[in-house]
Amino acid sequence: MMMKTDRSGSNLSAPTRSNGEGPKVLRAGFIPLVDASVLIAAAEFGFAAKEGLTLDLVKDVSWANVRDRLAFRQFDIAHMLSPMPVASMLGLGSNPSPTITPFSLGRGGNAITLSTRLFERMREVGGISETAGALENAKALASVLEAMRERGEALPMFGVTYPFSSHNYEFRYWLAAGGIDPDRDVKLVVVPPPMTSDALAAGAIDGFCVGAPWNMVASERGVGRIVAAKQDIWPSAPEKVIAMRPEWAESHPETVSRLIVALDAAARWCDKAENHDALAEVLAGPRFIGAPVNIIRHVLSGEFSLDAKGNRRVIADYFTFHRGFANYPRPSHALWLYSQMIRWGQVEFSEDGLAAAAAAYRPDLYRTALGIGPAQPDIGVEGDRDGDRFMDGHVFDPSEMANYVENFAVSSSLAIPADRDEV
Repeated sequence: MMMKTDRSGSNLSAPTRSNGEGPKVLRAGFIPLVDASVLIAAAEFGFAAKEGLTLDLVKDVSWANVRDRLAFRQFDIAHMLSPMPVASMLGLGSNPSPTITPFSLGRGGNAITLSTRLFERMREVGGISETAGALENAKALASVLEAMRERGEALPMFGVTYPFSSHNYEFRYWLAAGGIDPDRDVKLVVVPPPMTSDALAAGAIDGFCVGAPWNMVASERGVGRIVAAKQDIWPSAPEKVIAMRPEWAESHPETVSRLIVALDAAARWCDKAENHDALAEVLAGPRFIGAPVNIIRHVLSGEFSLDAKGNRRVIADYFTFHRGFANYPRPSHALWLYSQMIRWGQVEFSEDGLAAAAAAYRPDLYRTALGIGPAQPDIGVEGDRDGDRFMDGHVFDPSEMANYVENFAVSSSLAIPADRDEV
Protein backbone atom coordinates (compact mmCIF):
# COMPACT_ATOMS: atom_id res chain seq x y z
CA MET A 1 0.00 0.00 0.00
CA MET A 2 1.45 3.37 -1.00
CA MET A 3 1.77 6.08 1.62
CA LYS A 4 0.38 9.51 0.81
CA THR A 5 2.85 12.38 1.26
CA ASP A 6 1.81 15.96 2.02
CA ARG A 7 3.47 19.15 0.75
CA SER A 8 5.68 19.41 3.84
CA GLY A 9 7.19 15.99 3.07
CA SER A 10 5.71 14.11 6.01
CA ASN A 11 3.99 10.78 5.55
CA LEU A 12 0.24 10.71 5.92
CA SER A 13 -1.18 7.33 6.78
CA ALA A 14 -4.84 6.57 7.41
CA PRO A 15 -6.69 9.05 9.66
CA THR A 16 -5.44 8.83 13.23
CA ARG A 17 -8.77 9.65 14.88
CA SER A 18 -11.86 7.49 14.87
CA ASN A 19 -14.45 8.68 12.40
CA GLY A 20 -17.88 7.63 13.57
CA GLU A 21 -19.56 9.80 10.96
CA GLY A 22 -17.64 8.26 8.05
CA PRO A 23 -15.39 10.07 5.53
CA LYS A 24 -16.28 13.71 5.27
CA VAL A 25 -15.78 16.27 2.52
CA LEU A 26 -16.33 19.82 3.70
CA ARG A 27 -17.03 22.49 1.10
CA ALA A 28 -15.40 25.67 2.39
CA GLY A 29 -15.74 29.17 0.96
CA PHE A 30 -12.93 31.70 1.24
CA ILE A 31 -11.87 35.14 0.02
CA PRO A 32 -8.33 35.53 -1.44
CA LEU A 33 -6.54 36.97 1.60
CA VAL A 34 -3.48 35.94 3.58
CA ASP A 35 -5.68 35.55 6.66
CA ALA A 36 -7.16 32.44 5.03
CA SER A 37 -3.73 30.82 5.53
CA VAL A 38 -4.78 28.41 8.27
CA LEU A 39 -7.73 27.07 6.27
CA ILE A 40 -5.61 26.77 3.12
CA ALA A 41 -2.71 25.14 4.98
CA ALA A 42 -5.08 22.62 6.58
CA ALA A 43 -6.20 21.57 3.10
CA GLU A 44 -2.87 21.77 1.26
CA PHE A 45 -0.36 20.47 3.82
CA GLY A 46 -2.22 17.40 5.05
CA PHE A 47 -3.58 18.54 8.41
CA ALA A 48 -7.21 17.95 7.43
CA ALA A 49 -6.35 14.60 5.86
CA LYS A 50 -4.76 13.45 9.12
CA GLU A 51 -8.16 13.99 10.73
CA GLY A 52 -10.03 12.09 8.02
CA LEU A 53 -11.36 15.26 6.38
CA THR A 54 -11.17 16.64 2.87
CA LEU A 55 -11.52 20.40 2.51
CA ASP A 56 -12.96 21.43 -0.85
CA LEU A 57 -11.89 25.08 -0.98
CA VAL A 58 -13.97 27.44 -3.13
CA LYS A 59 -12.66 30.95 -3.83
CA ASP A 60 -15.40 33.58 -3.77
CA VAL A 61 -15.58 37.25 -4.74
CA SER A 62 -17.38 38.97 -1.86
CA TRP A 63 -18.31 38.52 1.79
CA ALA A 64 -22.00 38.83 0.96
CA ASN A 65 -21.62 35.84 -1.39
CA VAL A 66 -19.83 33.84 1.28
CA ARG A 67 -22.57 34.66 3.80
CA ASP A 68 -25.37 33.70 1.43
CA ARG A 69 -23.75 30.49 0.19
CA LEU A 70 -23.22 29.35 3.78
CA ALA A 71 -26.84 30.18 4.63
CA PHE A 72 -28.14 28.37 1.52
CA ARG A 73 -26.03 25.27 2.33
CA GLN A 74 -23.73 25.58 -0.66
CA PHE A 75 -20.88 25.76 1.88
CA ASP A 76 -20.47 23.64 5.01
CA ILE A 77 -18.00 26.08 6.56
CA ALA A 78 -16.57 29.42 5.53
CA HIS A 79 -13.67 31.81 6.02
CA MET A 80 -15.58 34.78 7.41
CA LEU A 81 -15.10 38.25 8.88
CA SER A 82 -15.08 38.12 12.69
CA PRO A 83 -18.15 40.39 13.08
CA MET A 84 -20.29 38.48 10.58
CA PRO A 85 -21.46 35.71 12.94
CA VAL A 86 -22.32 38.39 15.52
CA ALA A 87 -24.37 40.32 12.95
CA SER A 88 -26.10 37.13 11.84
CA MET A 89 -27.12 36.21 15.40
CA LEU A 90 -28.51 39.74 15.80
CA GLY A 91 -30.58 39.34 12.62
CA LEU A 92 -28.67 42.06 10.77
CA GLY A 93 -28.04 42.11 7.04
CA SER A 94 -30.10 41.42 3.94
CA ASN A 95 -30.15 37.66 4.49
CA PRO A 96 -29.55 36.99 8.20
CA SER A 97 -29.12 33.33 9.00
CA PRO A 98 -27.82 32.05 12.36
CA THR A 99 -24.05 31.58 12.19
CA ILE A 100 -21.51 30.62 14.83
CA THR A 101 -17.74 30.32 15.07
CA PRO A 102 -15.82 27.82 17.18
CA PHE A 103 -12.40 28.88 15.86
CA SER A 104 -10.64 32.15 15.07
CA LEU A 105 -8.12 32.08 12.23
CA GLY A 106 -5.75 34.40 14.08
CA ARG A 107 -5.01 38.02 14.78
CA GLY A 108 -3.63 40.82 12.64
CA GLY A 109 -3.37 41.34 8.91
CA ASN A 110 -5.33 44.53 8.27
CA ALA A 111 -3.97 47.97 7.42
CA ILE A 112 -5.26 51.37 6.31
CA THR A 113 -3.89 52.74 3.07
CA LEU A 114 -4.50 56.24 1.69
CA SER A 115 -3.72 57.56 -1.77
CA THR A 116 -0.24 59.04 -2.13
CA ARG A 117 -1.86 62.35 -3.14
CA LEU A 118 -3.91 62.50 0.05
CA PHE A 119 -0.92 61.55 2.18
CA GLU A 120 1.15 64.35 0.64
CA ARG A 121 -1.58 66.81 1.62
CA MET A 122 -1.45 65.41 5.15
CA ARG A 123 2.28 66.13 5.23
CA GLU A 124 1.77 69.67 3.95
CA VAL A 125 -1.23 70.63 6.09
CA GLY A 126 -0.68 68.45 9.15
CA GLY A 127 3.08 68.74 9.26
CA ILE A 128 3.66 65.04 9.87
CA SER A 129 6.91 63.23 9.14
CA GLU A 130 7.40 60.15 6.97
CA THR A 131 7.56 58.07 10.15
CA ALA A 132 4.43 59.45 11.85
CA GLY A 133 2.39 57.00 13.92
CA ALA A 134 -1.21 55.95 13.39
CA LEU A 135 -2.75 58.55 15.70
CA GLU A 136 -0.60 61.37 14.26
CA ASN A 137 -1.70 60.34 10.78
CA ALA A 138 -5.38 60.39 11.79
CA LYS A 139 -5.05 63.89 13.24
CA ALA A 140 -3.23 65.08 10.13
CA LEU A 141 -6.07 63.74 7.99
CA ALA A 142 -8.51 65.69 10.19
CA SER A 143 -6.57 68.89 9.36
CA VAL A 144 -6.77 68.10 5.65
CA LEU A 145 -10.51 67.46 5.86
CA GLU A 146 -11.04 70.81 7.56
CA ALA A 147 -9.15 72.53 4.74
CA MET A 148 -11.20 70.62 2.17
CA ARG A 149 -14.46 71.76 3.80
CA GLU A 150 -13.30 75.38 3.74
CA ARG A 151 -12.60 75.08 0.02
CA GLY A 152 -15.88 73.31 -0.70
CA GLU A 153 -14.17 70.17 -1.96
CA ALA A 154 -16.01 66.86 -2.20
CA LEU A 155 -15.69 64.47 0.71
CA PRO A 156 -13.00 61.82 0.24
CA MET A 157 -14.26 58.30 -0.40
CA PHE A 158 -12.82 55.36 1.50
CA GLY A 159 -13.34 51.66 0.87
CA VAL A 160 -14.07 48.92 3.38
CA THR A 161 -14.85 45.32 2.57
CA TYR A 162 -18.27 44.88 4.18
CA PRO A 163 -20.56 46.80 6.58
CA PHE A 164 -20.14 44.16 9.32
CA SER A 165 -16.36 43.87 9.11
CA SER A 166 -13.38 44.46 11.33
CA HIS A 167 -12.20 46.78 8.53
CA ASN A 168 -15.26 49.00 8.85
CA TYR A 169 -14.98 49.21 12.65
CA GLU A 170 -11.19 49.66 12.63
CA PHE A 171 -11.31 52.35 9.95
CA ARG A 172 -14.05 54.14 11.91
CA TYR A 173 -12.13 53.74 15.17
CA TRP A 174 -8.98 55.21 13.60
CA LEU A 175 -10.85 58.11 12.02
CA ALA A 176 -12.76 58.89 15.23
CA ALA A 177 -9.56 58.76 17.31
CA GLY A 178 -8.30 61.61 15.11
CA GLY A 179 -11.51 63.60 15.63
CA ILE A 180 -13.09 62.64 12.30
CA ASP A 181 -16.77 61.67 12.08
CA PRO A 182 -16.96 58.70 9.67
CA ASP A 183 -20.62 59.44 8.85
CA ARG A 184 -20.23 63.16 8.14
CA ASP A 185 -16.63 64.02 7.29
CA VAL A 186 -15.90 61.21 4.82
CA LYS A 187 -17.81 58.73 2.69
CA LEU A 188 -17.39 54.98 3.29
CA VAL A 189 -18.23 52.52 0.51
CA VAL A 190 -17.91 48.77 0.07
CA VAL A 191 -15.08 47.55 -2.17
CA PRO A 192 -14.13 43.83 -2.48
CA PRO A 193 -10.56 43.22 -1.22
CA PRO A 194 -8.91 42.26 -4.55
CA MET A 195 -10.31 45.43 -6.18
CA THR A 196 -9.01 47.94 -3.64
CA SER A 197 -5.62 48.60 -5.21
CA ASP A 198 -7.08 49.08 -8.69
CA ALA A 199 -9.84 51.33 -7.33
CA LEU A 200 -7.21 53.48 -5.59
CA ALA A 201 -5.07 53.64 -8.74
CA ALA A 202 -8.09 54.70 -10.80
CA GLY A 203 -9.02 57.47 -8.34
CA ALA A 204 -12.38 55.83 -7.59
CA ILE A 205 -11.50 55.85 -3.87
CA ASP A 206 -9.05 57.85 -1.77
CA GLY A 207 -8.10 55.09 0.65
CA PHE A 208 -9.15 51.76 2.09
CA CYS A 209 -8.88 49.37 5.01
CA VAL A 210 -8.31 45.79 3.92
CA GLY A 211 -6.40 42.64 4.73
CA ALA A 212 -3.05 41.55 3.30
CA PRO A 213 -1.66 41.49 0.73
CA TRP A 214 -3.68 44.27 -0.91
CA ASN A 215 -2.26 47.17 1.13
CA MET A 216 1.29 46.32 0.07
CA VAL A 217 0.20 45.70 -3.50
CA ALA A 218 -1.00 49.34 -3.56
CA SER A 219 2.11 50.71 -1.86
CA GLU A 220 4.50 48.82 -4.15
CA ARG A 221 2.58 50.08 -7.18
CA GLY A 222 3.20 53.61 -5.94
CA VAL A 223 -0.50 54.46 -5.61
CA GLY A 224 -0.93 54.14 -1.84
CA ARG A 225 0.67 54.94 1.50
CA ILE A 226 0.07 52.66 4.52
CA VAL A 227 -0.80 54.92 7.49
CA ALA A 228 -1.99 52.48 10.18
CA ALA A 229 -2.08 48.77 10.91
CA LYS A 230 -4.54 46.67 12.85
CA GLN A 231 -1.97 46.36 15.65
CA ASP A 232 -2.02 50.14 16.08
CA ILE A 233 -5.77 50.15 16.74
CA TRP A 234 -6.35 47.02 18.88
CA PRO A 235 -3.50 44.48 18.82
CA SER A 236 -5.46 41.46 20.09
CA ALA A 237 -8.47 41.94 17.82
CA PRO A 238 -9.76 38.81 16.05
CA GLU A 239 -9.64 39.05 12.28
CA LYS A 240 -11.22 36.15 10.40
CA VAL A 241 -13.02 33.10 11.78
CA ILE A 242 -14.30 29.73 10.63
CA ALA A 243 -18.07 30.06 10.42
CA MET A 244 -20.78 27.42 10.27
CA ARG A 245 -24.51 27.06 10.75
CA PRO A 246 -25.37 26.11 14.36
CA GLU A 247 -27.65 23.24 13.32
CA TRP A 248 -24.85 21.84 11.12
CA ALA A 249 -22.46 21.95 14.09
CA GLU A 250 -25.02 20.21 16.30
CA SER A 251 -25.61 17.50 13.69
CA HIS A 252 -21.89 16.84 13.11
CA PRO A 253 -20.16 17.17 16.51
CA GLU A 254 -17.32 14.78 15.73
CA THR A 255 -16.65 16.40 12.37
CA VAL A 256 -16.53 19.82 14.07
CA SER A 257 -14.05 18.51 16.65
CA ARG A 258 -11.85 16.91 13.98
CA LEU A 259 -11.96 20.13 11.96
CA ILE A 260 -10.84 22.18 14.97
CA VAL A 261 -7.98 19.75 15.66
CA ALA A 262 -6.87 20.03 12.02
CA LEU A 263 -7.07 23.82 12.04
CA ASP A 264 -5.19 24.00 15.35
CA ALA A 265 -2.34 21.95 13.88
CA ALA A 266 -2.33 24.08 10.72
CA ALA A 267 -2.26 27.28 12.79
CA ARG A 268 0.77 26.04 14.75
CA TRP A 269 2.51 25.28 11.45
CA CYS A 270 1.64 28.68 9.95
CA ASP A 271 3.12 30.47 12.96
CA LYS A 272 6.59 29.01 12.33
CA ALA A 273 8.80 31.30 10.24
CA GLU A 274 10.58 28.34 8.67
CA ASN A 275 7.30 27.37 6.99
CA HIS A 276 6.55 30.80 5.51
CA ASP A 277 8.32 30.23 2.19
CA ALA A 278 6.27 27.09 1.52
CA LEU A 279 3.08 28.81 2.66
CA ALA A 280 3.76 31.89 0.51
CA GLU A 281 4.34 29.74 -2.59
CA VAL A 282 0.94 28.09 -2.16
CA LEU A 283 -0.92 31.31 -1.30
CA ALA A 284 0.54 33.19 -4.29
CA GLY A 285 -0.90 30.77 -6.83
CA PRO A 286 -4.01 31.60 -8.86
CA ARG A 287 -6.14 29.04 -6.99
CA PHE A 288 -5.82 31.07 -3.83
CA ILE A 289 -4.63 34.72 -3.70
CA GLY A 290 -2.96 35.31 -7.05
CA ALA A 291 -0.48 37.95 -5.88
CA PRO A 292 3.33 38.24 -6.11
CA VAL A 293 4.98 35.69 -3.86
CA ASN A 294 7.60 38.18 -2.64
CA ILE A 295 4.86 40.48 -1.31
CA ILE A 296 3.20 37.58 0.51
CA ARG A 297 6.54 36.56 2.02
CA HIS A 298 7.05 40.10 3.29
CA VAL A 299 3.60 40.44 4.85
CA LEU A 300 3.94 37.06 6.57
CA SER A 301 7.09 38.38 8.25
CA GLY A 302 5.55 41.80 8.98
CA GLU A 303 7.95 43.67 6.67
CA PHE A 304 6.12 46.53 4.98
CA SER A 305 6.89 48.80 2.10
CA LEU A 306 4.82 51.77 3.27
CA ASP A 307 5.11 53.42 -0.13
CA ALA A 308 7.15 53.28 -3.33
CA LYS A 309 9.79 55.68 -1.94
CA GLY A 310 11.52 53.04 0.13
CA ASN A 311 9.92 53.89 3.49
CA ARG A 312 9.56 50.64 5.43
CA ARG A 313 8.14 49.38 8.70
CA VAL A 314 8.49 46.06 10.48
CA ILE A 315 5.51 45.02 12.63
CA ALA A 316 6.29 42.19 15.01
CA ASP A 317 3.54 39.55 14.94
CA TYR A 318 1.69 41.28 12.11
CA PHE A 319 0.08 37.87 11.71
CA THR A 320 -0.42 35.68 14.77
CA PHE A 321 -1.90 32.43 13.60
CA HIS A 322 -1.71 30.42 16.85
CA ARG A 323 0.34 31.89 19.70
CA GLY A 324 -1.39 33.26 22.76
CA PHE A 325 -4.66 31.40 22.09
CA ALA A 326 -5.14 33.42 18.91
CA ASN A 327 -7.65 30.80 17.75
CA TYR A 328 -9.82 30.87 20.86
CA PRO A 329 -13.29 32.35 20.12
CA ARG A 330 -13.64 34.79 23.03
CA PRO A 331 -17.21 36.00 23.65
CA SER A 332 -15.69 39.26 24.96
CA HIS A 333 -14.38 39.87 21.44
CA ALA A 334 -17.87 39.25 20.05
CA LEU A 335 -19.25 41.75 22.55
CA TRP A 336 -16.72 44.41 21.58
CA LEU A 337 -17.84 44.00 17.97
CA TYR A 338 -21.43 44.37 19.20
CA SER A 339 -20.43 47.61 20.96
CA GLN A 340 -19.18 49.02 17.65
CA MET A 341 -22.42 48.07 15.90
CA ILE A 342 -24.21 50.06 18.60
CA ARG A 343 -21.73 52.94 18.40
CA TRP A 344 -22.24 53.37 14.67
CA GLY A 345 -26.00 53.01 14.61
CA GLN A 346 -26.32 49.56 13.09
CA VAL A 347 -28.27 48.18 16.07
CA GLU A 348 -29.71 49.35 19.38
CA PHE A 349 -28.45 47.99 22.69
CA SER A 350 -30.59 45.38 24.44
CA GLU A 351 -30.05 42.55 26.90
CA ASP A 352 -31.30 40.09 24.28
CA GLY A 353 -28.81 41.54 21.81
CA LEU A 354 -26.03 41.14 24.35
CA ALA A 355 -26.86 37.46 24.76
CA ALA A 356 -27.22 36.88 21.02
CA ALA A 357 -23.88 38.54 20.25
CA ALA A 358 -22.03 36.47 22.86
CA ALA A 359 -23.65 33.27 21.55
CA ALA A 360 -22.02 33.75 18.14
CA TYR A 361 -18.62 32.76 19.57
CA ARG A 362 -18.49 29.17 20.82
CA PRO A 363 -15.54 28.45 23.14
CA ASP A 364 -17.36 25.30 24.33
CA LEU A 365 -16.81 23.66 20.94
CA TYR A 366 -13.15 24.71 20.94
CA ARG A 367 -12.61 23.25 24.43
CA THR A 368 -14.46 20.03 23.54
CA ALA A 369 -12.14 19.47 20.59
CA LEU A 370 -8.85 20.46 22.18
CA GLY A 371 -9.48 20.18 25.91
CA ILE A 372 -7.75 23.49 26.53
CA GLY A 373 -8.43 27.21 26.66
CA PRO A 374 -7.00 30.38 28.18
CA ALA A 375 -7.05 30.83 31.94
CA GLN A 376 -8.77 34.23 31.74
CA PRO A 377 -12.58 34.45 31.82
CA ASP A 378 -14.23 34.07 28.41
CA ILE A 379 -16.07 37.35 28.92
CA GLY A 380 -13.45 39.70 30.33
CA VAL A 381 -12.12 43.23 30.11
CA GLU A 382 -10.35 44.14 26.85
CA GLY A 383 -7.67 46.77 26.31
CA ASP A 384 -6.32 46.93 29.87
CA ARG A 385 -3.15 44.90 29.34
CA ASP A 386 0.16 45.53 27.58
CA GLY A 387 -0.14 44.43 23.98
CA ASP A 388 -3.92 44.64 24.17
CA ARG A 389 -4.52 48.41 24.43
CA PHE A 390 -6.82 50.41 22.17
CA MET A 391 -5.15 53.31 20.38
CA ASP A 392 -7.25 55.96 22.17
CA GLY A 393 -6.81 54.53 25.66
CA HIS A 394 -10.38 53.29 26.13
CA VAL A 395 -10.92 50.05 28.06
CA PHE A 396 -13.83 47.77 27.21
CA ASP A 397 -15.74 46.12 30.05
CA PRO A 398 -18.67 44.10 28.62
CA SER A 399 -20.60 44.58 31.87
CA GLU A 400 -20.56 48.35 31.20
CA MET A 401 -21.63 48.21 27.55
CA ALA A 402 -23.94 51.24 27.54
CA ASN A 403 -21.47 53.48 29.36
CA TYR A 404 -18.64 52.34 27.11
CA VAL A 405 -20.46 53.38 23.94
CA GLU A 406 -21.68 56.68 25.42
CA ASN A 407 -18.16 57.72 26.47
CA PHE A 408 -16.86 58.08 22.92
CA ALA A 409 -16.56 61.66 21.72
CA VAL A 410 -17.41 60.56 18.16
CA SER A 411 -20.27 58.13 17.55
CA SER A 412 -23.50 57.94 15.61
CA SER A 413 -27.12 57.14 16.33
CA LEU A 414 -27.85 57.20 12.62
CA ALA A 415 -29.58 54.02 11.49
CA ILE A 416 -27.43 52.46 8.77
CA PRO A 417 -29.06 50.02 6.32
CA ALA A 418 -26.99 46.89 6.65
CA ASP A 419 -26.14 46.06 3.05
CA ARG A 420 -26.17 49.37 1.21
CA ASP A 421 -23.04 50.45 -0.66
CA GLU A 422 -22.26 53.17 1.84
CA VAL A 423 -21.38 52.13 5.38
